[in-house]
Amino acid sequence: MKIQELTVLYDGGCPLCSREIHHYRRLASARPVRWVDVTQDPDGIKGFGLDQTEALQLFHVIDANGAMQIGLRAFMALWSELPGYRWLSITIRKLGAEDWLDRLYRRFAAWHFRRRCPDGVCGLPEKSP
Repeated sequence: MKIQELTVLYDGGCPLCSREIHHYRRLASARPVRWVDVTQDPDGIKGFGLDQTEALQLFHVIDANGAMQIGLRAFMALWSELPGYRWLSITIRKLGAEDWLDRLYRRFAAWHFRRRCPDGVCGLPEKSP
């Protein structure tokens, strides 16, 4: 049986995001992980129904079942595969805290995106027609 990889879409142009992803990448995952920096590899998001700006606004993970997880649920999909973080995903789920933590994350992510990308596009090259 082949182990399905996770696909992690992240903003490599964000110092905070890059540090966090660097930390996660050092940990041994229970399954293969494909890391896609959407600022450097815009083609890496093809087929996921996202444009580059959408992918930069929130954290996205395509889980082992091929379902796209967004926001806190994306973190939980990744954490559930990482040693030292599985407990966090399990605890959040058992406490029933997913919804309010996701709302909190989305508020932070919106604030962070506005602050990092005041022009709304994070200095990405303009799309050709």
